[in-house]
Amino acid sequence: MGILLAEAGAPAQTAGAGAGMAGIIGTVVIYGGLIAIMWFFLMRPQKKEQKRLAAMLSALELGDCVLTTSGFYGVVIDITDDTIIVEFGNNKNCRIPMDKSAISRVEKPSES
Repeated sequence: MGILLAEAGAPAQTAGAGAGMAGIIGTVVIYGGLIAIMWFFLMRPQKKEQKRLAAMLSALELGDCVLTTSGFYGVVIDITDDTIIVEFGNNKNCRIPMDKSAISRVEKPSES
């Protein structure tokens, strides 16, 4: 009778090992799916926004009206490699050099 129990238990252990392996594979698939969803909804839009911002800054020209990240509107009067000089307000003596990354929006002057 002891021999029959040992033989009956052997297939059960093998089935348990297969179920454990299926559980591991299922867990890996779920985590992989979560990472893919996170990339699709978080990383991809961020990269698109970075490309849009880079294209906007590369098209920056003298005379463009810009909005800085601090909320000031000004007119671009000089452009160098990584900095620009912006003139703020009605007083034409307020000229501030700033990094290009401080620009959040560019408006082209209207053709009037």
